[in-house]
Amino acid sequence: MVQWLFLPVICVLSLALTAWLRQYALARKIIDVPNSRSSHTIPTPRGGGVAIVLVFLLSLPLMAWLHLVPVFLLVAVAGAGGLIAVIGFIDDHGHVAARWRLLGHFAAAAWALVWMGGLPEIEVFGATIDLGWAGYMVSAIFLVWMLNLYNFMDGIDGIASVETICVCVGLALLYWISGFEGMIWLPLCLACATAGFLFWNFPPARIFMGDAGSGFLGMVLGIFAISAASTSPSLFWATLILLGVFIVDATFTLIRRCLRGDKIYEAHRSHGYQFAARYFGKHLPVTLGVAALNTFWLIPIALCVVLIGLDGVVGLVLAYLPLLVLAIKFHAGELERAASTSSVEK
Repeated sequence: MVQWLFLPVICVLSLALTAWLRQYALARKIIDVPNSRSSHTIPTPRGGGVAIVLVFLLSLPLMAWLHLVPVFLLVAVAGAGGLIAVIGFIDDHGHVAARWRLLGHFAAAAWALVWMGGLPEIEVFGATIDLGWAGYMVSAIFLVWMLNLYNFMDGIDGIASVETICVCVGLALLYWISGFEGMIWLPLCLACATAGFLFWNFPPARIFMGDAGSGFLGMVLGIFAISAASTSPSLFWATLILLGVFIVDATFTLIRRCLRGDKIYEAHRSHGYQFAARYFGKHLPVTLGVAALNTFWLIPIALCVVLIGLDGVVGLVLAYLPLLVLAIKFHAGELERAASTSSVEK
């Protein structure tokens, strides 16, 4: 029972710590100043995602003490997520060369995979596939892509926070109804820590997440997906379905930019959600749209995979197709056309 009382405490602590970090950022002039690549127009303090990181990491020892989560999983999350947060924090306050960031990203992924034993067997159209040692490489690339796509997608008010809460609540629901009640605590704790931050980040944002927070969330959610695969093959595909909004937009945008020969490491604002924000003239409709897509489309399909045996790959394709249509509709990956866009309030 005490674990249920712990969840609102996490939310309140995150809310209070974000308020303090906002004052700290203002005092130290850690401000995100708008430029030609920004999706906001008002200078805003950044680095509030550190509240999510600290509060969530502080909850891990309690989960270990209460025997809510296996220790190896807690160590994997704490080590990998903590390293990514440190790299992001340093980058938020100065600059870390891309090659060193990437090295740190793969080191964090390797830490998590060693503790988790790599990628377990997965089912594809009913056939069980064991990638063996190759699974470590595939999983490492997946984790590094997850943390980077979260950085890419954290470009308008509230979107990364809302996505995290939706995915975590959806995953906890899937665990609960499929009989793995003991697995709900990590995603619920992360959802509560993010909810406290969202109070300050909801459009119009009073503080931004920063790389420390967005990278941390991407890494941890990627670990959740691999952990789900260890629990049940269907839960692996269901988790990928829940992550669909960010995976489709970021991946489709990257592919288009690569095919055009763009420098993929350069800042840009050509993601579908960024075009959508400029189309609507503000961030709120897009952020709420992400919540609606998760609630009324992705979570129900994930439930079908877990509850009624819908093949995971079929469910993934079914879930992603409309998201791909939306990405195309909102010109994800295209060159920005000034004549067809409007200013965005942030």
